Amino acid sequence: MNLYLGIDFGTSGARGVVIDEEGSCIQAQVRYPFQDSPGAVTPKIWQEALFVLVEQIPDQLRREIKAIAINGTSSTVLLVDAVGNPVDAPLLYNDARGSLVLEHLKSIAPPNHTVLSATSSLAKLLWMRQLPSFNEARYFLHQADWLAFLLHGQLGISDYHNALKLGYDVEELKYPEWLENLQIPIQLPKVLTPGTPIAELHPEIADKFGFQRDCLVCAGTTDSIAAFLASGAKSPGEAVTSLGSTLVLKLLSRTRVEDARYGIYSHRLGDLWLTGGASNTGGAVLKQFFTKAELESLSREIDASKASDLDYYPLLKVGDRFPINDPNLPPRLSPRPDNPVEFLHGLLESIARIEARGYELLQQMGADNLSHVYTAGGGAANDTWTTIRARYLQIPVIASVYTEAAYGTALLAMGEQE
Repeated sequence: MNLYLGIDFGTSGARGVVIDEEGSCIQAQVRYPFQDSPGAVTPKIWQEALFVLVEQIPDQLRREIKAIAINGTSSTVLLVDAVGNPVDAPLLYNDARGSLVLEHLKSIAPPNHTVLSATSSLAKLLWMRQLPSFNEARYFLHQADWLAFLLHGQLGISDYHNALKLGYDVEELKYPEWLENLQIPIQLPKVLTPGTPIAELHPEIADKFGFQRDCLVCAGTTDSIAAFLASGAKSPGEAVTSLGSTLVLKLLSRTRVEDARYGIYSHRLGDLWLTGGASNTGGAVLKQFFTKAELESLSREIDASKASDLDYYPLLKVGDRFPINDPNLPPRLSPRPDNPVEFLHGLLESIARIEARGYELLQQMGADNLSHVYTAGGGAANDTWTTIRARYLQIPVIASVYTEAAYGTALLAMGEQE
């Protein structure tokens, strides 16, 4: 039996899913939760998580795995030396230090380009140029690129989903001239189509974990695109909302939509475009105030058919990316009622409003009309929240059949998607 392994590195932990060649049967699921806050997670912990996940897969299944793909959080980046060792701490997906170079970037990149965001990979790279450690760096990699390197041993390879926010032209499939003219003195990744085989597993790793020597490691993707692939959405107008630590919207469209003023960008997906954006609101804010058990019990007490009078903009810290792209946007979490049910109701409604505004904006900018929303991430299991969101969106809202981004990445390894 041929099996395929997808590995997902999200904000709260790493997961692995092994599927059969039909894609219809999950053979194994493994997890590695990050104990620290996302900001405290280091490449050393990523590496440990990767190999602990692999080790958790039963021996007999590892022997049948034909290909592996990995996804990481979008715009989580790091600098490495000539042998792949990180030379400094990575900058995570929501790190906005790139705001310091935005004015400079605006003088280089085309107007309203995807890279014109404080959290884009290119903004982070330009900020990193002034670090003393930059002199030791030879390669600039995304999280998924580096993790795949640990398996296949080849440096400097990425995919065009991860490379989008670095400025890679996903229509022409090349780095644009304005980016080449920057003459950045380290190696930008060679960019492949997601799912493309890169190389066989490093022999030492194959032998150590009992894989076949010819097991392939494929170009990866980002966590939110992997969640989209897992959902089963295939037609223009279908969308996936990922309700994890953050809120990520992806709408399948025949039209490419890009506008950095609103944090909107489009990924290539075959002959279609996956247009969307990511907000810093989401489950991480809910977890700041409620335990998982409280979220479940209090949600059941909410009358989801009635609107809350509370109008919040739930953020953990200042700044959002989409549908309002403003690094100085303040959180709005008051007034806070004494009744925790009312407070949670207000939070869930407010996040639902941000989601609805996001989809409205995508359609206003030219994307296909929204017809269905599939939900991935932890929030997909909250029926009360689903009812609230459907009231705002006015279209069917259903949980994805497969909600794990790792499942979508396993499909990528199998060659089912790109």
